[in-house]
Amino acid sequence: MLNILDTGQFGVLKFPFSYGGEKIYAIIEIGGKQYKVAPKQTIEVERLDVPEGGTVELDKVLFIGGDKGTLVGNPIIKGAKVVATSLGEAKGGKVIVFRYKSKVRHRSKRGHRQTHTKILVNEIIKGEGE
Repeated sequence: MLNILDTGQFGVLKFPFSYGGEKIYAIIEIGGKQYKVAPKQTIEVERLDVPEGGTVELDKVLFIGGDKGTLVGNPIIKGAKVVATSLGEAKGGKVIVFRYKSKVRHRSKRGHRQTHTKILVNEIIKGEGE
């Protein structure tokens, strides 16, 4: 049975998720951005070159927290990784780029939609902790 994950705006976790009887979460870095993830959570990240249904291992784990203590990386935790499955690509909302120069009647309007990859976090593997 799939538990419903209580997330706030932008999919931010409000509490650690129970996985195998243990509450665990991790902070990972993907595409220069940091995300707080837990098992069975779906997040939208920068475009990854992974086919739909493919497995991706994210090894830039900065922090692992939960019931059984915390692991803090310096800057990353060696051997720790987050295993996730790609759910496909999707386009984000439209961003309007409008340029305007006064007194010369110059106007330029363009739109842009960034491509994102949705991933489902399967498990968090703890590495060598200090």
